[in-house]
Amino acid sequence: MKLRALAVAGLIAFSAAPGVTLAATKAPAVALRSIDGLPTPLPYPYNETADAEADLAAAIKKAKAHKKLVLIDLGGNWCGDCRVFAGVIEQPDVKRWVDKHYEIVAIDVGRYSKNMQIPARYGVDKLKGVPSFLVVDTKGKLINDGAFFALTDARHMTPQSIVDWLAQWPK
Repeated sequence: MKLRALAVAGLIAFSAAPGVTLAATKAPAVALRSIDGLPTPLPYPYNETADAEADLAAAIKKAKAHKKLVLIDLGGNWCGDCRVFAGVIEQPDVKRWVDKHYEIVAIDVGRYSKNMQIPARYGVDKLKGVPSFLVVDTKGKLINDGAFFALTDARHMTPQSIVDWLAQWPK
């Protein structure tokens, strides 16, 4: 009983933290119970030679046309947590839900040495780890202020907790 009370208190404290809201839409139930079930090798989600500005502009345009949010995924192929996130969102039960709510644009930040103007544009001057995520609405407004770094430890999370985090912003 004590453990249950602590869990409830933790959930209340988490949901009351700045920049954290309870799920605005219901996340799908993820069939994959552990990241150990992800296919290997994990994907390399970032195009290291891409024009990040053009990719972001295209994602924003598509999001406006389809009334979705833009999920700006900042990371690097060297990052295991980034690759775990990419593997989780490619799971069929997750991909359908993500595609319904988000236009995702993966921005390679190298080792915090390139494309840093993109997070700076949204008021994030320094990344505290990757992957970092900016959720932007169709008007270009950042809507997950203060909740950018929650998945920097994705390899120690469950696939369900990763998707639950994504479910906070779509309506």
